[in-house]
Amino acid sequence: MSFRLFCCLGLLSLSPLTAAPPPNVILILADDLGYGDLACYGHPLFQTPHLDQMAREGVRFTQFNCPSAFCAPTRSTLLTGRTPSRNGMRGNPAPDATPAADAMVLPASERLLPQVLGAAGYRADMLGKWHLGHQPGFLPTERGFESYFGIPYSNDMRPVRLLEGTQVAEEPAVQSTLTERYTQRACDLIRRHQDEPFFLYLAHAMPHKPLAVSPAFDGRTGHGLYADVIAELDASIGTLRQTLADTGLTERTLILFTSDNGPWFGGST
Repeated sequence: MSFRLFCCLGLLSLSPLTAAPPPNVILILADDLGYGDLACYGHPLFQTPHLDQMAREGVRFTQFNCPSAFCAPTRSTLLTGRTPSRNGMRGNPAPDATPAADAMVLPASERLLPQVLGAAGYRADMLGKWHLGHQPGFLPTERGFESYFGIPYSNDMRPVRLLEGTQVAEEPAVQSTLTERYTQRACDLIRRHQDEPFFLYLAHAMPHKPLAVSPAFDGRTGHGLYADVIAELDASIGTLRQTLADTGLTERTLILFTSDNGPWFGGST
């Protein structure tokens, strides 16, 4: 069974991609965001001006399918290009479930997008939810990414542990500032590596439950916590695009925004 999803693709340069340097790629994945949670997909209350602008200027997909109804299998397909039945990720790794779920990993034989792009001269960095195996040897920096900062599984699994590379940086993770910190880290990476082609994979924790929002967005929309979370995600897009403009990378960068598998808690289908 597959859920109908969306993908906003910011085609920020329509010039031929054969000229050097190659285009940067930013892939942004929201967790459990509903198809109808953005204004450009018809939500009557939520305001998402930055994503709406990206959809107007680029491509807005209205028929888009994911390979599974839950987290890890969709992410495995996103990074391998192979369905879960072929890449082996048919369940969700979980540190607080069964021993089999705790040990579950994406097989080492699978070749991931950061490895493919790395071979083509790209630098690859990841922020946010990994969920393809939290055991030693299977974390992002051991699967092709140069750096990693995030919770390696869902934000409702215990321990809620924030990693820097393979090391614990914060436990329990302060979730109210996750979107803000991921965005800040993403902007820092863009500035730091603006002179080389980069692939940035930003896998936000929100709006997976437990919902959390920074103080600046708490109560901002007047439509509840879920709406506040969506507003902060949208603002994150605006901040990233402004950073690209400030560094002169707008015309050399492709931005893709999508969700993993549709809403589970509070979202609109």
